[in-house]
Formats: sequence, structure tokens, C-alpha cells
Amino acid sequence: MSGLGFTHWGALAAIAVGVSFCPIDYASAQITPDGTLLNNSSVTREGDTFNITGGTQAGSNLFHSFGEFSVPTGGTASFNNAVDIQNIITRVTGESVSNIDIDGLIRTLGTANLFLTNPNGIVFGGNASLNVGGSFVASTANALQFGNGGFFSATDKNIPSELLSVNPSALLFNQINQNGGIQNNSVAPAGTDPTGLNAFGLRVPDGKSLLLVGGNVSMDGGRLNAYGGRVELGGLAQAGSVALGVNGDNLSLRFPDNAALTSVSLTNQAGVIVTGADGGNIAVNAKDLEILGGSILSAGIGEGLGTPETVAGDITLNATESIKIAGTGSNVRNLVGLGSLGNGGNITIDSGSLSLQNGAELIASTSGLGNAGNVNVNVTDAVDIAGRNSGILSSVPTGTVGNGGNIDILAATLSLVDGAQVTASTFGQGNAGAIKVNATDFSTVSGNNSNFNSDFSVSSQSTTGTAGDIILTSPRITLNNTGTFNAQSASGNGGNISLQTDLLLLRRGAQIPTTAGTAQVGGDGGNITINAPSGFIVAVPSENSDISANASTGLILVSKPVPEPALTFSVFISAAFYAAWKLKRKQ
Repeated sequence: MSGLGFTHWGALAAIAVGVSFCPIDYASAQITPDGTLLNNSSVTREGDTFNITGGTQAGSNLFHSFGEFSVPTGGTASFNNAVDIQNIITRVTGESVSNIDIDGLIRTLGTANLFLTNPNGIVFGGNASLNVGGSFVASTANALQFGNGGFFSATDKNIPSELLSVNPSALLFNQINQNGGIQNNSVAPAGTDPTGLNAFGLRVPDGKSLLLVGGNVSMDGGRLNAYGGRVELGGLAQAGSVALGVNGDNLSLRFPDNAALTSVSLTNQAGVIVTGADGGNIAVNAKDLEILGGSILSAGIGEGLGTPETVAGDITLNATESIKIAGTGSNVRNLVGLGSLGNGGNITIDSGSLSLQNGAELIASTSGLGNAGNVNVNVTDAVDIAGRNSGILSSVPTGTVGNGGNIDILAATLSLVDGAQVTASTFGQGNAGAIKVNATDFSTVSGNNSNFNSDFSVSSQSTTGTAGDIILTSPRITLNNTGTFNAQSASGNGGNISLQTDLLLLRRGAQIPTTAGTAQVGGDGGNITINAPSGFIVAVPSENSDISANASTGLILVSKPVPEPALTFSVFISAAFYAAWKLKRKQ
């Protein structure tokens, strides 16, 4: 693991956010009470420390209200709250962005959650940091509501009453700031992670929540850390509400169905890390999500951590339009680390489209004692995977005791080109996962001629594990330029390949093989089943395209006879394929 690292719904809250993100106005940094509370906030300065006292308390909630809230370079904003406070609710009623500048620190006492709301926007500088005892929420919300008791508004500047003593529960507002957004550039030293490696960026205590709710949310090299906790990113592009689940100091969001959302971007090795000894969830809700330039989302069980009962959390990405992951090192991963105990979590993607480019990956694997999670991709339009080392991976490495997860893809179109891979494999003491694809329009698998193969691959290199199956359903399936569906076994049993299609076309070295281990180590090859009831199957012989099963153990079953050679295509079938076809016709 590198420096990046690998609900209970309580009372509800709603967060209304700005529409878009504009360039930041870096006004002079200061923390100024606005005098709008029953008991006003007080700020006294000692050197570079701004001591914040006073405020209005209602039950275990403490309210602060500022005309401006920015922490200067090298400064500390210290909330000197009583240790029995559960929630510190802070609003900014002026017109300036909140800048937590270089070396700026926000600190609280005890285990209180801290809410910072500024409709004008919030920026965390490159060395900004947190020292809070509970969870942290940064939002461009207009107001935060509390059950049926009332609300705390940054735009109306209302005075909270004793009725706001319950947990945050509902937000009411009718004003939208067009410029509100949240930007995190922090790479400040943040102690060590649960495995003992250095951590960087904004950090909350292990097991707590870190939520950024915009307008647009951007991370340019910045990092967020909530080991074994929860990180959520997202925003609304129009008036509305986001529900907030409050369970003690564990917080989570629920965005409304069919809401207009804003953009979320991670660039220049930005990272969100929740890998820990247990739990750890990441959720993103956006219109567009970009993960670029070596940026990562990382969940799972850290190296050497966990127990047999441990279950890692999930990564859930929802984008109403598109998700783009691009660049070497850019990945979304949920891992059971080396020497770890417990089962990994899932990666779930719901989007208009998904693009993995230039080495980007989705990875769910186990290297410890436990099973890997699944990868579930559900998009309404296209899944495009392109470039060497780009792909979706489920693996069980050597020395691992556990099963790999499944890969399920539902899309209108699917394209693997120029060396892209979708792979489920086992090298350890466990079975590989299966790959299941349903592309309602067409599927294309195309290599880069002789340079890089593109393939769907299930394999077992284990003496005890078996390979999973490849099941692909699509009206048109095209394999070009050494594109491959491959089920292989070096020692354990190989998987089966099942294709449901109206048209299967193999050209320029495309292959559909199943192979088995040698007689000395055992292992049976899988079967190839092609169901093309109203279509046809074509392989071009001069270009070395082939459909072949292991000669001793595999079978090829086809429900539609291969057509006679025509002017357009010269049809080639292997001996085993031809024999199976003749047998089928006799029946």
C-alpha cells in the first residue's frame, strides 16, 4: 500500500447546494462572528490560533454563526467546545468563500461532529488539515433542518431555539448560490494509517465519516482519509434536499431520486482512502465523475488486518451521465490485503456510461484469508474499455485462501479495444469468479493487431480452484484483431464459455478457446456453447480465427448450423467444431 493507501438511518437532514463552481475569490483570511445568535460566538486570537468560544447551545448541539470563516496560512481555528457536545453546527452568512489556507488547521475538542456550511464555497489548501474528534461535513448548504423543530439557515440568518436540540434532520431553503463549490487540495501529513504507513490529506478519526457536499466537488491532488469509516462526495445542481443519516458520530447521505446533480472530479493523484481493519465505504453521487491522472478510490481490508468475521465496506458510484477513469494508476479498488482476514466489499457502478482508458482499472481481489467482493456495472449506454492494462479485474493471487468475486456488466454496448481486459482468475486456494455480460445492442472485442490482445478471460492456475464461466448475451458479437474469449486451466478445471447472439463474427486472428491442464496435474477443459437461433457464426480462416475446445475434455455445442461458404466469407471451423456441428445436424 502506497502513501495513498489502498446505516442505520437516523434522523434525516437535507442539504441544498449551489448550481456550479466558479473561480475562487481569495479574500483576506479571517474568522468573524456575525452577532446573529442568542448567545453569540466569540473569537480571540493568541498568536496564530483563533480560539472560538461561546455560541448557542441546544441540548448536545452547539451553534456558531460567522460573517466570514477562513483560516490563514499557518493558522488554527480551535473550537473550544464542552466535551459533552455531540454536534458543532457552523454557518457562514457573509459573501466570501471559506479558505483553509496553507498549514491551516481546524480543531475541535472531544468527539463532536463538525458541520461547516458556506453557500459561497469552501477551499482546502495544499497543507490544510483537520483535528476533529468525530465526523466532518463540509457543505455549500443554505440551511440545515432539525426534525420538525426548525432550521439553521446561512441565508436567512435565523436564530435557533431550544427546539433544535435533536440531531440534524431536515434542511429547508429557497435560495441557490450559483457559485458554491468545494475544492480539496490537501496533502498535509496526517499521521499513519492502520497498517503503519504515512497518511496525507484531510483525515477524520478511524471509523468516522467525511462528507463533502457541493455544488461541484473537485480534488486536485488532494486526499481524503476515513480508515474504516465513510467518505461521500456529491452535490445538487438545483434546489432540492439531500437526506443525512445520523447515527451517533457516523454520518451518511441519501440523494433524492431523479435529482439534477453536479460534477465530481479527482485529478493529479488525488485519493479517497477508507481501507482499514473493518468496514470502510465510499459513495459518490454526481452528474459526471472523473478519476484522472493516477487518482484512486480505495476500500477494503488493510495488510495484516481484520478477523475472520470482518466484512469490508463497498464503493458505490452513481452518475446520471458519465464516469470516466483514465491514466496509468487511476483505479477504483476494493482489496483484501496481503495477510489480511475477512471478506472484501463490492464495487457497484450505476451510470449513463463508463469509460476506462489508458491503464485505468476496476479491481476487486483478495490476497489474504477471505473472499473478494464483486464488481457490478450497470449503465444505460456504453461501456468503453481501451488501452493496455485497462480493464476490470477479479483475482485470487498465489498463497491466497479465498474465492474471487464475480464481474457483472449490463450496458447497451460494450467495447474492449487495444489491449483492454476483463479478467477473473485464481492462482491460490480458491475459485475464480465468473464474468457475465448483457449488452443489449452489440459487443466488440478488438486487439491492436499483433501488439496487444483484448480479451475476456477466466482462468485457474490452481490445483484446488476452478475457473469461472464467461456468459455473454448480445445481439451482435464481433471479435477482431486477436480479440479473444478465453477459458483456461493450467492445473484446476477450466471454465465454460456461453454466447447467446444473433451474429457472431471472428476476424483477423480472433479466438474462442478453452484449454485444460496437463494429464500430470489434472483439470478438465470447459465447454463452448453458442446459441444463435436466428443468426449465424462466421470465422475467417485466412486470418487464423478459430473456435476450439480442449480436445480431450471440452465440447462445442452450437444451436445454429454454420453457413456454407459464401463470396463474402471463407468459413473455417476446427475439427472438433465441425464434428459437433455434424452431430447436431444428424440429431
